[in-house]
Amino acid sequence: MHIPDGYLSPSTCAVFYAAMIPIWAVAVKKTKETLKAKQVPLLALAAAFSFVIMMFNVPVPDGTTAHAVGGTLAAIVLGPWAACIAVSIALIIQALVFGDGGVWAIGANCFNLAFVLPFLGYAVYRALSAGGKRRVLASMVGSYVGINAAAFCTAVEFGIQPLLFKSPTGAPLYCPYDLSKSIPAMMFAHLTVAGIVEAIITGLVVYYLQKAHQEELFFDAALERR
Repeated sequence: MHIPDGYLSPSTCAVFYAAMIPIWAVAVKKTKETLKAKQVPLLALAAAFSFVIMMFNVPVPDGTTAHAVGGTLAAIVLGPWAACIAVSIALIIQALVFGDGGVWAIGANCFNLAFVLPFLGYAVYRALSAGGKRRVLASMVGSYVGINAAAFCTAVEFGIQPLLFKSPTGAPLYCPYDLSKSIPAMMFAHLTVAGIVEAIITGLVVYYLQKAHQEELFFDAALERR
């Protein structure tokens, strides 16, 4: 799901960098306010987990790949703002050190995977968990919805490029696939493969934490309202 350089126009990349800078600033502020000292190692662990799990790309039809992210799981444990930081760190290292995802596309990739995914996934989890009574099911549904929403955003960002940016002869300057191709390709991969993998991993970890009575490891949403 990582967008490489050359698939988005410079102006599109600039828009997403501009969108992410204030999000990162708020995320740092909120994380300082809500994260307890003993949870700081968990933030590093969440970034490392997201980094590793995103390296396992699953091949799917149409020549593309899909992968889990772990963003909703990080939000369930650390809160959505800290999850935003954790996944952003993983994405930035992957782009700068391993060339997985473009440097110019870091803003767009972070918007999709470090903002849309954990916030929407966590919102669905909160709505369905019924005060903690249905955590496992809620975490699986939330993570499935979150990663598919991120995939849809990525597909739209790809698909609008040939509509907005063309050469004088009408040839696309950046991503050549319009919405009729980008949305089915991305959504099929994530609805049938990556979303299910993300849901199973998230559900298993939440089940283990709940079974082991590790209640203190779940994020306390009341902290954000203080």
